[in-house]
Amino acid sequence: MKLRTLLLTLLLVGGFVYFTTAPSSPFRRAEGPLWSGPTVARSAGLGSDELNNIEIYKAAKESVAYITSTVYQQTFFFEMVPTRALGSGFVISPDGRILTNNHVVSGSSKIEVTLPDQSRYIAKVLVRDRGDDLALIQIEPKKKLPFLKLGDSDTLQVGQKVLAIGNPFGYAGTLTTGVVSSLGREIRSENSTLEGLVQTDAAINEGNSGGPLLDSQGNVIGINTAIFAPSGGNIGIGFAMPINRAKAMLDDFRAGKSFGRPRFGVSTVYIAGDVAEQLKLPASGGLLIQEVGRGTAAATAGLRGYRDVVAIGNQRLGIGGDFITAIDGKPVNEPDAITRVIARKRPGDVVSLKIFRDGRTIDVQVKLGEAPEDQF
Repeated sequence: MKLRTLLLTLLLVGGFVYFTTAPSSPFRRAEGPLWSGPTVARSAGLGSDELNNIEIYKAAKESVAYITSTVYQQTFFFEMVPTRALGSGFVISPDGRILTNNHVVSGSSKIEVTLPDQSRYIAKVLVRDRGDDLALIQIEPKKKLPFLKLGDSDTLQVGQKVLAIGNPFGYAGTLTTGVVSSLGREIRSENSTLEGLVQTDAAINEGNSGGPLLDSQGNVIGINTAIFAPSGGNIGIGFAMPINRAKAMLDDFRAGKSFGRPRFGVSTVYIAGDVAEQLKLPASGGLLIQEVGRGTAAATAGLRGYRDVVAIGNQRLGIGGDFITAIDGKPVNEPDAITRVIARKRPGDVVSLKIFRDGRTIDVQVKLGEAPEDQF
């Protein structure tokens, strides 16, 4: 009896082993790894755009500075306490000159710059352009510094790739990428207006201000300045000040000129095509003047604003004012045409306009004034 029981047990165990290890068995344990992938990881598998991002970042990161400014503020109990603001900047010369935003260093009693090698310096402000929110600061480095090259923001096109490097929320050396989303943007705050900005979807957050916006060649084409963030965080709408504005400031500083911001004194809207024809204006396009500021260069030159208001779709439009069709001999085909020209001018310079008024074309010379300090 014991022998029969032993034989039966051996038969059952053997059958179970065969059933679970047979090639066709559903219970057989799989051989090899439980995931699939390349047998060897190769960096050569990176795409050309990825390699371009990596190349630019490696070349530019050592020139991007982390800026901490100290501002003393009065509390409810009339005590003066220091507060710290974070921002970015970038080296533009081997002797330690750094471009940033004016709001990064404005009102600061102490400006501290930290470079990627963790060396720290106290900086002084050399020049400011409050109207364009720009500042040039200086440190005294112990050695020659790597620096970034300034590109040409007048040649930018919507859709081209851009890269932003900065220190968002204190995370130093952060790279984000995107495209130029639009050009000639205007943003208003309670105390100032910034015009002619580059809009980008490259992520820009608190701490990115003053950092470089680069093109695919690694040239600086903008200075990251502001974000549109109704929810308190980045939603893909950031703004950079075109680098050509900073170049104008640098040229004046180098020449020893006192820096002043030119003032034209009009608000305009771009019109072309069918809408222009409906208003009996040249279909090739231009800037229809809406308002002319009192006492401005435009007013002195006799430019005229709207005389009546019409509704076109959902937009109310002032009509009857002068229609600017060319500036300094170049046809107007962009909404920010005036802003682009003024950015290269200084107070006292003359701007030549071709104006369509009352069915005929006339030439007008406008001698630019200077914006008062409280409008910077």
